[in-house]
Amino acid sequence: MDAYFLTARDARRMLLSRGAVKLNLDLRKTNRTWEVVREGAEFIFPDGTRVEREIIERIARDEGSVYFVKDGKVYKAAIAGEHFYKLVPTIPPTIEINGIRMHRTKGVNPLQDTRNKVNTVKPKEGETVLDTCMGLGYTAIEASKRGAYVITIEKDPNVIELARINPWSRELFTGGKIQVIQGDAFEVVKKFKDGSFDVVIHDPPRFSLAGHLYSEEFYRELFRVLKPGGRLFHYVGNPGKKYRGKDLQKGVMERLRRAGFMGVKRVEEALGVVARKPEKKGGRD
Repeated sequence: MDAYFLTARDARRMLLSRGAVKLNLDLRKTNRTWEVVREGAEFIFPDGTRVEREIIERIARDEGSVYFVKDGKVYKAAIAGEHFYKLVPTIPPTIEINGIRMHRTKGVNPLQDTRNKVNTVKPKEGETVLDTCMGLGYTAIEASKRGAYVITIEKDPNVIELARINPWSRELFTGGKIQVIQGDAFEVVKKFKDGSFDVVIHDPPRFSLAGHLYSEEFYRELFRVLKPGGRLFHYVGNPGKKYRGKDLQKGVMERLRRAGFMGVKRVEEALGVVARKPEKKGGRD
């Protein structure tokens, strides 16, 4: 393993140990355990890295972050710049940008949330899927596990960097059935040929951050790149909740219909909307 991952819970277990302690160090992606040995005021990791007790105590106090040991050093899985990005130790991890979590974590974990979304369009063996907003890539990975080839788009290089760190995102870069494109989906989608995809999974940031990805103009592009009969899932969030006095899902559904989609309906368990492109021009529900 090229890095060992630590949460506050792991750090507390280390501090309570008298000699050696067995820990899962891949954020519970597997059930595997590794041995960390306590020697005086240091902890020795399987690759020989020695970490001072003071650092482990600091990690033990930081409930909301993920740390990792790599190349003899300890790092926080976070990036500070114009915005502050970090992995949060849910299982699997979510990403937090300026304190806002990018996955649902109340009453559902990010993996089940992903499966709820992917189940609405059921990608099949041999199909091609467009995942418009990659994030940590769980949607792309889940679709590829079902046999689909996936093209996934991510605008933010910092998000891609955290995905490269996150062990749960590894298949994005190693599986061979997923292509990652960095760019704004609004512009990238214009470059695809008509009828390129069997399925589109559109899980954009909130409307206030990416209103152009909720526009009729963008929906017409998604319609264009879908094959006849192709399926769309659009995550909207908070069904029925008013955004500045408007029902966001209702507006999304109206614009999808104007863009040409049929069978537009809400899917409550996935907090989104499904739709499909008619089998042929002039097709009916």
